[in-house]
Amino acid sequence: MNAMVKAEGVHKSFGAAHILRGIDLEVAPQEVFCLVGPSGSGKSTFLRCINHLEKINAGRLSVDGRLVGYRQKGDKLYELKDSEVAAQRRDIGMVFQRFNLFPHMTALANVMEAPMQVKGETRAVARARAERLLDRVGLSDKAGNYPAQLSGGQQQRVAIARALAMEPKLMLFDEPTSALDPELVGEVLDVMRGLAEEGMTMIVVTHEMGFAREVGDSLVFMDGGVVVESGNPRDVLTNPQHDRTKAFLSKVL
Repeated sequence: MNAMVKAEGVHKSFGAAHILRGIDLEVAPQEVFCLVGPSGSGKSTFLRCINHLEKINAGRLSVDGRLVGYRQKGDKLYELKDSEVAAQRRDIGMVFQRFNLFPHMTALANVMEAPMQVKGETRAVARARAERLLDRVGLSDKAGNYPAQLSGGQQQRVAIARALAMEPKLMLFDEPTSALDPELVGEVLDVMRGLAEEGMTMIVVTHEMGFAREVGDSLVFMDGGVVVESGNPRDVLTNPQHDRTKAFLSKVL
């Protein structure tokens, strides 16, 4: 079986700043893969490389057996056209720190928009799915509300429903709870827990160590653009092997 995500020697620089320094990792289908580490360690940059929001400078990155953003001819890589990259992105849902909802659209319309615009679905089909998804994230009573009328936790749950509306095979979460008030974090993590139970492949950049321990199948600790330590979340969190991991966990646990 193909890895859902495979990174081989992935490097990324912004000017002189070398952010990713040879990332090697694999994410299996239906795995919940947690990325932890200090700010600036490259976690979010790596996540953005997976759907080609950032272009890698060296190495190979593939999703479900297909190179992301490139095709190979002989031993050379050629960048895909924007339309081809967009087609690849349809299979990858992404939930950001900030909810990025359309402020002038209701919760229901936010979830309906991409399937209608990108997949050309009829309004009726998109609406039926959007209603199901809002129900799934516990917001069927808020379908007619605008983002400004929703709490941060509710907005993030709409953002998750919106990502799911494209029926992705992979979900990327970039610190989905870090912009939320503490009492709203649980409602978002509950939705993510439900997705994990349904077998969604997820890569989660998070500071929520309890979630990583309970729900994660694998955990990677990154620092300075490299993978420092990886393994079963419970093992890494309770018995870290590397001094850098120990120092980081002593501050966050």
